[in-house]
Amino acid sequence: MRPRHRDATRRARFLVLVVAAAATSAAGCRIVVQPEEPSLEDAVEQMLERSAAAWNEGDLEGFLSDYADSPATTYIGGGGLLEGIDAIRAVYAPAFAPGAARDSLRFEAVRTRSLAPTLGIVTARWVLHQEDSVTASGPFTLVVRRSGSGWKILHDHSSSDAPAAGAGSSSDSGGEPAGAGGDAEEAGASGEAGAPE
Repeated sequence: MRPRHRDATRRARFLVLVVAAAATSAAGCRIVVQPEEPSLEDAVEQMLERSAAAWNEGDLEGFLSDYADSPATTYIGGGGLLEGIDAIRAVYAPAFAPGAARDSLRFEAVRTRSLAPTLGIVTARWVLHQEDSVTASGPFTLVVRRSGSGWKILHDHSSSDAPAAGAGSSSDSGGEPAGAGGDAEEAGASGEAGAPE
């Protein structure tokens, strides 16, 4: 008798669902299924891909679009602390000026860790390169927060690796890429906000 009891219970649950669906349909209600949000890891991967693409295309606003548009957004690089998206924009602007030289940007060794449902930390490396030759690189840490407009960078702390012995600096075009670490003075040839300094 156990199997019949289970079957009867399943049928009853099914009928309840059918009646509930019919009732909401008749009342003009509709059931909306929200799409699942990407994981922190997936969102950061997309963010860094967008950032590198914007850097490589010379799109300053695209490059900065993953930073929170807030005076509380901070960036620390070789030039010290910058507060607010406008200060970050001002440092990177020369690297995006028409005719400015900017090496290509990519990110490596990306690791994410959730601190809370809407807060995460990202560590990785930024790499500026010309074809197969690395011109500048360094580690960075991002603090990101999820809001109605997706995951945004609240804080970016980027550093530059020491130049190899005998190598000249290729960072004379101002600013590090976001998440790339370094000095904003080097960004043109070596970085992006949150990236190379």
